[in-house]
Amino acid sequence: MSATANLAPMAPGTDEATVTPLVRLANVQKSFGAVKVLDGVSFEVERGEVAVIIGQSGSGKSTALRCIDALEKFEQGTIHVCGHAVHDKDLDRRALRRDVGIVFQSYNLFPHLTVEQNIMLAPTCVKSMRKAEARELARTALARVGLADKATQYPEQLSGGQQQRVAIARSLAMMPKVMLFDEVTSALDPQLTAEVLKVMEGLARDGMTMILVTHEMGFARKVASKIIYMYRGKVWESGPASMLDQPQTKELSMFVGTGLK
Repeated sequence: MSATANLAPMAPGTDEATVTPLVRLANVQKSFGAVKVLDGVSFEVERGEVAVIIGQSGSGKSTALRCIDALEKFEQGTIHVCGHAVHDKDLDRRALRRDVGIVFQSYNLFPHLTVEQNIMLAPTCVKSMRKAEARELARTALARVGLADKATQYPEQLSGGQQQRVAIARSLAMMPKVMLFDEVTSALDPQLTAEVLKVMEGLARDGMTMILVTHEMGFARKVASKIIYMYRGKVWESGPASMLDQPQTKELSMFVGTGLK
């Protein structure tokens, strides 16, 4: 199978597609010293869903995302992702990260490598892919984020929005089953934000399973199949995007600005 074909979302009927839900958190608890950041967080994300986590700063959104990818340890609860038991002390993190891609606010691109080389790095080093195949994969991923003509440029030659799209392409090149996005547009101006959100909308249309932390409410309403509102380390409300128009709690109402008393 070509690298190009591998970038497409997994077809129904494959083994991974039978893992339902694809992501499951159950009673996850995490503290930083005396501060409990996650206080019994539970939610599920099915294959093909776009789950958007919203909430005030400090509500535990990014910490939950980092726990899913085993970037943070947690004290209690369980997390299953694509069949991996993240809470297991014998977790194979290398295998987990073949299935889960994560994109942060900071691009973390290597400045001394071209765009193409940045994307080829993980497939060649982690998956031992031949350079020719990795290059084809990189070109396909760049085309998918609208940057096919930037392969030979260096990160400093790109705008912030373009660098963030390269970071997304880099994750796509690992052919993940789940993509995590942690406030990837928070450092961008409105025009560059629109560029990145357009790419993420395309991924959603293509059926990519995604979990996003974002403050872009318009984007959340447009693409989310599930909204998860976190408050003080807990999942306070959860449901379809329409719940933003009919909050059930005072806390969510105040967050979205509806003025519910």
